[in-house]
Amino acid sequence: MAKTGAVTLGEWIITYLLMLIPIVNLVLLVIWGFGGNANESKANWAKATLIFIAVSFVLSLIMGSAMAGIFARMQ
Repeated sequence: MAKTGAVTLGEWIITYLLMLIPIVNLVLLVIWGFGGNANESKANWAKATLIFIAVSFVLSLIMGSAMAGIFARMQ
């Protein structure tokens, strides 16, 4: 069950500092988003961030494939 109440400024600062660490950030986002122990607002933020990452990854693959096709035709 998710906690309710406001996330403090200090908690958000620590959260953003942890998001700077590669790999750890993805693990923490999954734990906060789906673990059930995080504050409700932090859980929703983590889920939205994971969705944004997934959409960005798919769009990057599409754009990368398009660029590779363009460069392949130029030669």
